[in-house]
Amino acid sequence: MKKFFVVLIFVLAIAVGAYAFTVTFVTDTGGIGDKSFNDSAWAGVEMAVHNLGVTANLIQSYEQADYISNLSAAAQVSNVVVAVGFLIQDAVKKVAPQFPNTKFVFIDGSINDIPNVESYIFAQQEGGFLVGYIAAAMTKTEKVGIVAGMPIPPVESYLYGFESGVETYNVVHGKNVQVISGYVGSFDDPTAGKAMTESEIAAGADIVYQLAGLSGLGVIDAMKDKPSGYFAIGADMDQDYLAPGHVLVSSIKRVDVGVYDGIKSALDGTFKGGETITLSIANGGIGISPMTYTKQLIPAHVMKEVELLKQIIKDGKINIPQTKKEFENFQVPSDVLNTLSQISSH
Repeated sequence: MKKFFVVLIFVLAIAVGAYAFTVTFVTDTGGIGDKSFNDSAWAGVEMAVHNLGVTANLIQSYEQADYISNLSAAAQVSNVVVAVGFLIQDAVKKVAPQFPNTKFVFIDGSINDIPNVESYIFAQQEGGFLVGYIAAAMTKTEKVGIVAGMPIPPVESYLYGFESGVETYNVVHGKNVQVISGYVGSFDDPTAGKAMTESEIAAGADIVYQLAGLSGLGVIDAMKDKPSGYFAIGADMDQDYLAPGHVLVSSIKRVDVGVYDGIKSALDGTFKGGETITLSIANGGIGISPMTYTKQLIPAHVMKEVELLKQIIKDGKINIPQTKKEFENFQVPSDVLNTLSQISSH
């Protein structure tokens, strides 16, 4: 009888495995609870559970040394592994070929030579540009700051997009708003993020953009006790609610959409292995928060300019820098300058 019971359990396990579609999410080192990048990715997994009926697992990476073992463990029990964060890219390249029957959805980088990996990247520079323009319009000290995690391409894309938005505002309005920026060196140290924010405030910045994941929560925390006129700017998710009235705006990066679309593609047979998909303002993958607590503070003409800039970006009429070299060569197109100048003069 005991032998029969063991066999029965084995058969049930096979039956469940045959019908359950399992997704395992492997975080980067920021982890769940960062209120930004990883939480947005997990929200995409949760959408897939709710809408597609998949089964989901979660594996937390506490340090980069965890990536390969975590991905390998996930691949052994999953139909799809969701791997998030630019820093996990090399680990995905090593692990994915070892599990050709498991599909990998890689977020925040591009892997185009492995057939069971579908990659998603984002036009972060577009969101950074818009919030940079708003920051330049709202600063009273004519100095704004950036607290970033590490100098990796997705972060630099945000950063130079922001600087380009500030520069565009300067050109349109004849201002000289300066940008102070620094890297804390990690995505999981809110104390370091807060300390750098305080340093940038001491150097004159009254608005600081967080690009540091969990470390970036320190930026928002630093602004909670500051007087009126001092603001944080959120990133990846709408972070305005974390300190109502103290977060001016957030740049939105729909990591959740990328994750959900990747899982759905693996489930419905449209998976684009070996390809990279870009999410941008044009397809709804990038945007800014509705500024629920602060929109009334922003002059109407600035909001009109921001809405126009959204359309200009959608139409491809401006190339927003993603690197230092591109930023050094950046110039506001004359037709864009003329259009914005007409609005600002009314």
